[in-house]
Amino acid sequence: MYPEVFHLSFLHTYGVLVAAAFLTALWLAGKLAARAGLNVDAVTNLGIYCALAAIVGAKLMMFLVDPSFREHPSEIFSLATLQSAGVFYGGLIAALAVSWWYIHKTGLPPLKTADVFAPAIALGHGIGRLGCFSAGCCHGVECNMPWAVTFTNPAAQMDAKWLGVPLHPTQLYEALAEFLIFGVLYWRFGKAHSPGAVISLYLMLYSTARFIVEFFRYHEQGNLWGGPLDASQWISIALFAVGASYYAVGRRRLTAQAA
Repeated sequence: MYPEVFHLSFLHTYGVLVAAAFLTALWLAGKLAARAGLNVDAVTNLGIYCALAAIVGAKLMMFLVDPSFREHPSEIFSLATLQSAGVFYGGLIAALAVSWWYIHKTGLPPLKTADVFAPAIALGHGIGRLGCFSAGCCHGVECNMPWAVTFTNPAAQMDAKWLGVPLHPTQLYEALAEFLIFGVLYWRFGKAHSPGAVISLYLMLYSTARFIVEFFRYHEQGNLWGGPLDASQWISIALFAVGASYYAVGRRRLTAQAA
């Protein structure tokens, strides 16, 4: 709702909140790494590499799923593209790929390290979605519910046709879900768990929340293959399956150890 901080056109609220999200997530990952007995410096460096990879990956997936970039490829280098958030799943996939490389390079335990980052990702993503709300991007479809929001600022990152139209605040839906997921993950991290249990739980919880929110979100590019689901929902299904499978395996291992 407030794309610019203190009416300074060069200081965008979205950028401020994304920077705050990154620093908060990095700080939390460091604290949890210390609790888990991991190398804090290595975990911090991993967080920085993942953030850079996520930026590139999010924009690459945006190029792949948005036909406007294929029709007008020069827009890839525009200021609007630079300021846009991209597609979160593209960033997540890129960050996972970089994590695999860096973890094997440094010898960090993969699953324990992933568990450390899971609550941090959820918290940071929730703060980042508040940035999306302030900018007007990632908005929902038209809504006639009491909690609908109406964007009126011409600086909002949305097509002008949506200004003045009550919309589903999908950014807030996802932010609230992420904060709740963070609470669950932080609580679970403090309990006895097999390595990989926390990141598996994150994959299940976030993919479920994202799958639901996508039904209320506006997609200029339409659904994948012209079907009922978009690209993010198909990825959500795949990630839920991966998370659920490993979570079940981890539960069995923990039960066997307790016995």
